[in-house]
Order: sequence, then structure tokens, then C-alpha cells
Amino acid sequence: MSRLARPTNGRMIGGVCAALARRFGTSATTMRVIFVLSCLLPGPQFLLYIALWILLPSEGKAASTAW
Repeated sequence: MSRLARPTNGRMIGGVCAALARRFGTSATTMRVIFVLSCLLPGPQFLLYIALWILLPSEGKAASTAW
């Protein structure tokens, strides 16, 4: 598993799905489909996406952060 950071290429909106796909070894398209399907269920999916967008460092900045 690689480090969790939003990639600079392959992003659609914020790069969260691409980062999660890279981390778990799946394609970004698969992760995006899973996210869209999860939006049909009740829960805070959009809030979680926005929180990860804010908390995950961008790929270029990932080396300079401590976590």
C-alpha cells in the first residue's frame, strides 16, 4: 500500500477517489462508482469526501507533512 495523498494527475474533482484507489490497489473508476453508489445510502458521504479533500495533502506536499 502506498502513502495516502491526493495525486496531481488523474483527478476528477479533488482527487480523493484517486488517492483511495491508489492506496487500496484498485482503479480510480471503480472507487468513483463505489462512491456514487454509496450516495444512494443514507449517511454523510459528501461531508466525508469534503473532509478528506481538506485533510489529505496533495502529492507534491505529502513529503513535507509529518503524517
